Amino acid sequence: MKSIYDVIKKPIFTEKGMDLKEKENKIIIEVNIKANKHETKEALEDIFKVKVQKVATVKAKGKMRRFGRSIGWRPDRKKAIITLKKGEKLDFIEGV
Repeated sequence: MKSIYDVIKKPIFTEKGMDLKEKENKIIIEVNIKANKHETKEALEDIFKVKVQKVATVKAKGKMRRFGRSIGWRPDRKKAIITLKKGEKLDFIEGV
């Protein structure tokens, strides 16, 4: 990747993600499909100034969608489940 700002796309807010955040101090973000775990960890630590313990990534293939008679595909995406070290906190809604 060229820049650390190209790695992180957006946070993912779901019920499962909020439960992981409260119980296990994990956050879920969408990352660039070409980014690896090391780049994701470096980008989070540099941008948000938090200590990352572990990074797990999941690739999700795009789903097929129909538009009338034509068929299209949603884009593939990659999610990262970030485990923060004890005592670290990152809240996208309230700010850093």
